[in-house]
Amino acid sequence: MRAAFIETLGPPDTIRYGDIPAPVPGPTDVLVEVDATTVNRVDTLVRSGVFRTPVSFPLAVGRDLVGTVAAVGPGAPGFDVGDRVWANSLGHAGRQGAAAELAVVAADRLYHLPDGADPLTAVAVAHPAATAHLGLFTHGRVRAGETVLVEGAAGNVGAALTVLAAEAGARVVATASASDLDHCRSLGAAEAFDYRDPALLSLLRDACPDGVDVHLDTSGRNDFAPAVELLAPRGRIVLLAAVRQSAALPTRRLYMKDGSVVGFVISHATSAELAEAAVTINRLLAAGRLRPRALERRPLSAAAEVHRRMEEGELHGKRVVLLT
Repeated sequence: MRAAFIETLGPPDTIRYGDIPAPVPGPTDVLVEVDATTVNRVDTLVRSGVFRTPVSFPLAVGRDLVGTVAAVGPGAPGFDVGDRVWANSLGHAGRQGAAAELAVVAADRLYHLPDGADPLTAVAVAHPAATAHLGLFTHGRVRAGETVLVEGAAGNVGAALTVLAAEAGARVVATASASDLDHCRSLGAAEAFDYRDPALLSLLRDACPDGVDVHLDTSGRNDFAPAVELLAPRGRIVLLAAVRQSAALPTRRLYMKDGSVVGFVISHATSAELAEAAVTINRLLAAGRLRPRALERRPLSAAAEVHRRMEEGELHGKRVVLLT
């Protein structure tokens, strides 16, 4: 079968496009004929070796797919040949990736595509939306009525955070570029501020008089001094991106607020946590509430190019789907 794959960890140009052996499903697996995959930041971390995880070579890259069930193992109930499905946790922890004509997916990591949902939209939003769900609810423990601060709310993960938090009844305060503030409000942010504004901290204090219950920074800057200052009693700071940066934490102030800092890597999520996120994702997909701001279609053979563009910061707010 044709695939975008690597035979060693390294930079984007280690990705090749060509033939590798087709995967063989086990008794609890589903064989999926892949229509499309995409490229996420976490895919570049696996490919480069920054995120260490068991892999076998040749490794088809990528974690997300949408496609059609081609075969079902005897221990994989709930799926039939011809079902339209999606998945978002391949390509790491010993699993082959999604950037191939065929993929094997464990039944507990595969989800039905809702009726009427656009498949390319689904594969484009699967990773950002799952990240948002885990950050908000599994690790951030967001409840209705709480105030959620989303920094970088116009990006792919930031937009999903805004939609999911607002849909759950939280009050969302967003930061983004000045040109993106109206977009953030359209996603459900109650208030949105230019992150370059020199008065930003003062504006956020005024916007959050009782403090921030859950703080999420999608940029990876993780400036803890203002984050802790803004935190409400028993507030939570959730780290979504912290691969290349260490930051000083004002521990005394955090301690006095009963605050907490928790980090999570989506590749460590359990199948049960991902399945819970998938329920929310499917509901919002069916309602048309989750969609990429911009979508670009490319052939699977362009995987190396798209990895490079992502690492060079060219895909802000844009999702690229790779078509088989």
